Amino acid sequence: MRRADYTVVIPTVGRASLRTLLDALLDAAAADPGGAPAEILVVDDRARPGAPLPLPSAAGRDLRVLRSGGRGPAAARNVGWRAAATEWAAFLDDDVVPAPDWTAKAAADLADQPGDVGGSQGAVAVPPPEGRRPTDWERGTAGLADASWITADMAYRRRVLAEVGGFDERFRRAYREDADLALRVMAAGHRLVRGARTVTHPVRPAGFWTSVRAQAGNADDVLMRRLHGRDWRRRAGETPGRFRRHLLTTASGLLAAAAYAAGGRRVALPAAVAWAGLTAEFAAARILPGPRTPGETARMVVTSAVIPPAAVWHRLRGLLAHARAGPWCGDRAVLFDRDDTLVRDVPYNGDPERVRPVPGAREALDRLRRRGVRIGVVSNQSGVARGLITRADVRRVNERIEELLGPVDVWEICPHRPDDRCACRKPRPGLIERAARRLDVAPSRCVVIGDIGADMRAAQAAGARGVLVPTARTRPEEIRDAPEVAPDLRAAVDRALALLAEGRPR
Repeated sequence: MRRADYTVVIPTVGRASLRTLLDALLDAAAADPGGAPAEILVVDDRARPGAPLPLPSAAGRDLRVLRSGGRGPAAARNVGWRAAATEWAAFLDDDVVPAPDWTAKAAADLADQPGDVGGSQGAVAVPPPEGRRPTDWERGTAGLADASWITADMAYRRRVLAEVGGFDERFRRAYREDADLALRVMAAGHRLVRGARTVTHPVRPAGFWTSVRAQAGNADDVLMRRLHGRDWRRRAGETPGRFRRHLLTTASGLLAAAAYAAGGRRVALPAAVAWAGLTAEFAAARILPGPRTPGETARMVVTSAVIPPAAVWHRLRGLLAHARAGPWCGDRAVLFDRDDTLVRDVPYNGDPERVRPVPGAREALDRLRRRGVRIGVVSNQSGVARGLITRADVRRVNERIEELLGPVDVWEICPHRPDDRCACRKPRPGLIERAARRLDVAPSRCVVIGDIGADMRAAQAAGARGVLVPTARTRPEEIRDAPEVAPDLRAAVDRALALLAEGRPR
């Protein structure tokens, strides 16, 4: 049997548990070098670099740190697997502890799998508390041991991830992004299997309001239903939730309050009784299986009254946010010129305060994000070579653009003069080719939107499609020669989506 070719990918926000995970992983690899991963990729998903990550001092060249800019665990995992060069990408959460034989069993799990197997899940063990019943939070964490396809320990073939576009980055929290990917992989005709490797998932401490904050996942449930239909829970191995009861509880409470304020006590009283009964039932369901300590009981009583309206609020928020959500297609990208396309052109601008988006820019980019289309910016910035601005100036301006227009998946900047004969300055294709490579998207699956002929010629040279949005500086012959012309950014995005839909793979 051959050894599996795999890379371990670990998204993190810098928790201390990362060090424990890495120590255990490196010890397992040292115990069985033949089963060791080709590389360990730690993806730092903090929005801005903070304190150094808690990495082992003995970490060698096989451990590499990447950054994903605080876009959530789905985006961080995409950064990781796209940077890998192996057949498999094995994902671990930064709060698990691999067993001493994890690498040996991972290699055995992944080696010689049939071609129709797209993914392999490891076993997750959650240690129970000693000497008492588990709390409500601990019971919830213990459910991970029976969950399907969770990325606490889940490996996928890289070609399968590329086929389905990777993780859907609209899931910004560590919730549902793993189930969504599994459903898409299986829908594409690949099998998911279970392996023999094991990780331990300790229960993290929970604050008083942790269960209330967790209700934000109701917005992600809306996206799951939009993408996978009404029966997504059954297909994902999920149990039915309590949302209908939360909705009834919230409606009863609102009716009681409104009727009382309007003087309708005959309506307010039964509505209040219904609210109290539903809330008491919910609290009892959470209190009775637990340790029933005074602190735990008080927390359950208070949060059981707050959770139903919080759940309803987040469900409404999800309905608004994902009303037009379409399938995630991470294998498509739209690459924008920067100046006079996304923001007003200020020659050699190094001042973030002078950034002014063009009308409709935020709406256009948000529309692409809702469709799951990746976004990049490719921009000539010869002011760096001319000594008029620095690379740090360019970076600060780009950060300001992201503050105003939302996250950009990749920035590619050419700092050279026109006469430097570099391979990246538009109309040469280097910027587009580099952006596509970093996004793991074929140039033919990219559309370039710009305002001058150099943007269109660069797109053509790279094998991408081009859409021109003319401005005052666009020459008539550039408009005449452009493959596609749009009057504004919104229309350009419409045309880009149409071009990307042409010949879209099944």
